[in-house]
Amino acid sequence: MVLSYPTEPLQAAVDEMRSVILDEALLTDQLMHSLSSLLNEIAQNDLYELQERYVLLFDRTRSLSLHLFEHVHGESRERGQAMIDLAQVYEQSGLHISNRELPDYLPLFLEYLSTIPLSEARALLAQPLHIFVALGARLNRRSSVYATPFQILEHLASAEVETEAVQALLKQSEDDPEDLEQLDQLWQESEVVFGPGTEQQGGCSQTMSGSTSVQVAIPTRSDNQNTTKH
Repeated sequence: MVLSYPTEPLQAAVDEMRSVILDEALLTDQLMHSLSSLLNEIAQNDLYELQERYVLLFDRTRSLSLHLFEHVHGESRERGQAMIDLAQVYEQSGLHISNRELPDYLPLFLEYLSTIPLSEARALLAQPLHIFVALGARLNRRSSVYATPFQILEHLASAEVETEAVQALLKQSEDDPEDLEQLDQLWQESEVVFGPGTEQQGGCSQTMSGSTSVQVAIPTRSDNQNTTKH
């Protein structure tokens, strides 16, 4: 929830979130300390300032987008099919989303993971791990407290990150949300090009800058598979 758009209900839920996180005991002391700094900012800072910062970071900075498939498919047509596939996964687990919600929105993806067993959630976190690491690195460069949630996702995934995949993402241009001319150029870039045989249900392969191939698979769940809250 800390990666959601700041609202009054989110501010009011900070103490509850902190309590739940402490009870689950999944984080190191250092990560918990860093997360507490973010939680304190959300709870105590002016709401409009929080919202302005959030919009500048995640809505107006394409390289920091919280839509996972943005970093894999760009604006290509494969992104639409991938989101349909992911929405079906949510539905199979009883998580129904509105037509206004995009399935690849990270807070929504994390909400889905909270409904499945921890071991399975860890495995699914590992699939877009290179995206989390790249986003965390970019936020660190900006000295943003929002780098912490991505460090936590890396910790929870408990998987080895693909260094080449991370570097491929970090080689892409980092935009300035206040440079309107640069933003226009970034949004007018050509579609991501996929090579032969890269389309597959629940997965994709994108050639990034250089020759690195990055894959993000979308999990599938059978209709009769039970889910439990963790």
